[in-house]
Amino acid sequence: MAVLDWSNIDTVLLDMDGTLLDLHYDSHFWLTHLPQRYAQLHGVTREAADAAMGTLFRDHAGTLNWYCLDFWTRELNLPVRELKRETAERIGERPGALAFLRALREAGKRVVLITNAHRDVLALKLEKVALEPWFERLISSHDYGYPKEAQAFWQALHGELGFAPERCLFIDDTLPILRSARTFGIGHLLAVKAPDSSQPAKDTEEFDAVDDYATLAAGL
Repeated sequence: MAVLDWSNIDTVLLDMDGTLLDLHYDSHFWLTHLPQRYAQLHGVTREAADAAMGTLFRDHAGTLNWYCLDFWTRELNLPVRELKRETAERIGERPGALAFLRALREAGKRVVLITNAHRDVLALKLEKVALEPWFERLISSHDYGYPKEAQAFWQALHGELGFAPERCLFIDDTLPILRSARTFGIGHLLAVKAPDSSQPAKDTEEFDAVDDYATLAAGL
């Protein structure tokens, strides 16, 4: 992980799922729990459920629909909000995330959460992990109508917050989103080495990656 020059960073933009929170909850829900419940509630085999959901996954990856509970509720004919709560005990912070947020606050940095999560998912996760007190703003891409993968999201975010892109640090576990931020001009970018505690560390390709928030905060 590269050493950051914190004197050149005023604003810290942070993703939620896989960055501050363990992605294991989301991975388990979408790849295991929801297909199982689809099969049970629609009276089909697990294989049929995987096939039906897999087509939708492929068609809508990287779009706002991918992150929208209303879309999935309609397309799958399932009470997705209620099903999300069935595995909510799996929601938890990544190691050192809250301590890192505290260190950012103490260092006087402007800290904003930017997530593609639907507002209802954000609310559920805030019930389980006390993220809200550490942020100036909690922004969902649904507020703007564009996912973080789109330049229109960054334009809307900049228009609302008025930050200097070259003096921003952005941390996210999704490489296409980091590339979109880079295209917009965000000056400092970090990926996440192990967003899902149940999976091995991943290749973050051209991006330096966070694997220890304590080390990252040491230079503040």
